[in-house]
Amino acid sequence: MTSSRKQLLLVDDDRDLLRLLKLRLASAGFGVETAESGQEALSRLAISRPHAVVTDLRMDDMDGMALFNRLREQYSTLPVIIMTAHGTIEDAVEATKQGVFGFVLKPINHVLLIDAINDAVRFIGDADPSADGEPWRRPILTKSPLMEEVLSQASRVAQGIANIFLSGQSGTGKELVARAIHEVSPRRGGPFIAVNCSAIPDNLFEAELFGYRKGAFTGAIRDHQGLFRAANGGTLFLDEIGDMPRPFQAKLLRAVQEMCVRPIGATQDEPVDLRLICATHVDMEEALSQGTFREDLYYRLSVVTLCLPTLSERPEDIPLLAMHFLRNLAESYGVDVRGFSPEAMEFLVAFHWPGNIRQLRNVVEQCLALSTTSLIPLSLVQKALREAPASFLPLQEAKEEFERNYLARLLQSTNGNVSQAAKLAKRNRTEFYRLLSRYGMNPGLFKSLT
Repeated sequence: MTSSRKQLLLVDDDRDLLRLLKLRLASAGFGVETAESGQEALSRLAISRPHAVVTDLRMDDMDGMALFNRLREQYSTLPVIIMTAHGTIEDAVEATKQGVFGFVLKPINHVLLIDAINDAVRFIGDADPSADGEPWRRPILTKSPLMEEVLSQASRVAQGIANIFLSGQSGTGKELVARAIHEVSPRRGGPFIAVNCSAIPDNLFEAELFGYRKGAFTGAIRDHQGLFRAANGGTLFLDEIGDMPRPFQAKLLRAVQEMCVRPIGATQDEPVDLRLICATHVDMEEALSQGTFREDLYYRLSVVTLCLPTLSERPEDIPLLAMHFLRNLAESYGVDVRGFSPEAMEFLVAFHWPGNIRQLRNVVEQCLALSTTSLIPLSLVQKALREAPASFLPLQEAKEEFERNYLARLLQSTNGNVSQAAKLAKRNRTEFYRLLSRYGMNPGLFKSLT
C-alpha cells in the first residue's frame, strides 16, 4: 500500500478525524494537506494541485458533492473520493454516475480507504510510478493550477492511443507539452520527431512526410524514408498543422486512417505505428468554416484536444520562468547577473505578454545582455518591453472564483510577501488581509513553494 509520495488534499470539518486520517495516510506514504471546509479546499487548490482529493460528504459551508461539482468544472481529471456516515447505495450510485471516483462509508476502514486512493492515483498514470519528481514533466516549469490541469490531462491521455491536438497561442510551450506526452507514454522508448509544417514548401510535403524511392523524380539520388517512417514506434509531432496545404490534407487523412504510407515512386503501402500529436495557433473553427482545413481530417487528428493557457493566465509562473531563463542565460553569457529588482519583477508580473513564454525569454536575454549591475533594474525591463504594463483587474469587479485565484496568484508571484502582493493589487495591507481571511488563505503557505 505504498503511494510513491502522491499528494492528497483531505477535507473534513471534524478536526479530530482530520488529524487521525492525516496520520494514517502519511504513514502509508502519502503527502497530505488538509482543509476544514470546502472553501479552504478550493483556496488550497489555487496554490497547488494534489493527485487526489478525499472529502467528507456532510460539511457546513459546502458539502462534498458541491465541492466535487466545483472541482469538476476547473480540474476535470482530478480524482475525488467521498467519505460519509450518511451514505446509501443510491447516493453512491448517483455520485459515481456524476464522476466521483470512490465512495467510502464511515466509520472509515483505513485499508479500504488507502486501496481506493491507490486506485485513484494509479488511474492518473505516470511514466515511472517509482520515480521521484515525475521526470517526464521536469522541463515544464509551473506552479499554475491551469497548467497542472493540462499536465494531468496529458498524463492520462498519453497512456492510450488517441491522437492529440494542442491548441494555444504561439509561444505557450506546445512542443514542450508534446514531448512530455511522449515521455510519459508507453512509446517513450521510441523516437520523438517534431516538424514545423509552416517551414515545409507546399510541393515538398509528400516527400518530407511519406518519403520517396531513388529515381522517383529528378534529384532523388537515394531512398528517403520520410518522417512518418522515421517516427515508427514513437511519436510524430506536427506543429502549425493549420498551415498545411489543402491538396495534401486528403493524403494525410488516408495515412492517418490506414496507418500506412506510400513513398513517392513506390508501388506498395508501408505500415507505420506511431502516435500523432498536432498543434496550431490558428483558429481551427474559422479554418473549418472557411474550408482551408478538412473537417474529416481535423476530427481524426483531434480525438483529444488540450488547450494551453497563455502566460498572462498563469502570472504565478512569470517569476519562476524569468529566474530560470536568467540563470541559464547568465551562465551562457558568462556574466554575474543574479536577479531582478523588486520593481522590475513587479513589472514583469503585471505585463500582458502577447508573445507568451517565448517573448519572456527574449526580454530576459535582452536585459541580461545590457545589464551592468547584478540586479536587472526596472528601466531595462521597460526598455525591452517598450510599453506600459497591464494592471490587474480591480478586485471589487471580480467574481468569487476569479478573486480566489487572483489572490493565490499574487501570493505565489511574491512568495507570500503580503506587502508586495497588496501593492500589485493596489490595496492597503489591512484590506488585503481581510480578503485573504475571507478565503482562508495563509500567506505563510506560499513561502515554501520556491
